[in-house]
Parts: sequence; C-alpha cells; structure tokens
Amino acid sequence: MAGAEQGSAAFDLGAAQEALDSQPFSRLVRARIAAFGSGGATLEIDIREELLQQHGFVHGGVLAYAADNTLTFAAATALGPAVLTGGFSIQYLRPARGRTLIARAEVVQAGRRQAVCRCDLSVIDEDGAERVCAVAQGTVMPLNGPADR
Repeated sequence: MAGAEQGSAAFDLGAAQEALDSQPFSRLVRARIAAFGSGGATLEIDIREELLQQHGFVHGGVLAYAADNTLTFAAATALGPAVLTGGFSIQYLRPARGRTLIARAEVVQAGRRQAVCRCDLSVIDEDGAERVCAVAQGTVMPLNGPADR
C-alpha cells in the first residue's frame, strides 16, 4: 500500500488495484480488489491447487494474507494510501473449501494515527453458496515518511 503518495490523484478502485498489483506476493496469489471506498474494501482470490494445504483446504497463510491486505485497504479509505498494518488477529472458523475466497473489511473506527478494521473471510463453493470461514480484526497506521523500496 505504501507505494502511493497521500495527496496525489484520488485513491479509487483503479489506484487500489494498481497498489495491489505492485506487491509481488499479491501477484503470486492473483488477488484482485473487487470493491474499494466508503470505509471498506473487498479482495477476491480464485482458489487453485497451489493455495491449498495437504488436506485440500485453503492454506491458513493465504487466509491471513487476504485478511491483512483487505484490512489495510479498508483503512486506506480513511487514512489515505500510505498505510501499514500495525497488527491483526485472525480466528479460523471452519476449513476453507470452494472456488473463490472473498475477504470483506470495513473500518470500525478511524482517527489521525490509526484505524481499527474488521474483516470477514468467506468461500464461494461450486454451487454459489457463501460460507464464512474466518474473521479478523486489525490496526492500521499511516506511514510516516517516504516508503523504503
């Protein structure tokens, strides 16, 4: 997220996708921003074999990645694009199995120095049914100074 400068052109869905695409790991998992703005963000990942663990469920690290990034993008709607995760926790509710992982985050509270956000992670199965598989909460802070590359 820290690649865009605060105060530059509007940070909209297109700019959010550009910021996501600038992250090599996000390109690796083929994440995309499905919604961005008004205190929230939605990230989607098509589930494929490379993202599974040995029992055929989406790897917990992929779920944690999706929560972390979506929390941060939601916070960016309140704090601007130059932000970093301060910390987050995730609770895995059930194994994640399906065709698409969806992470939806929203700002719970935002000030000048931090935003607290919540994220629900769901999977869409082959029949189109959606089931929550994990929930997360985190704190995001503005980046002070230029981003180090």
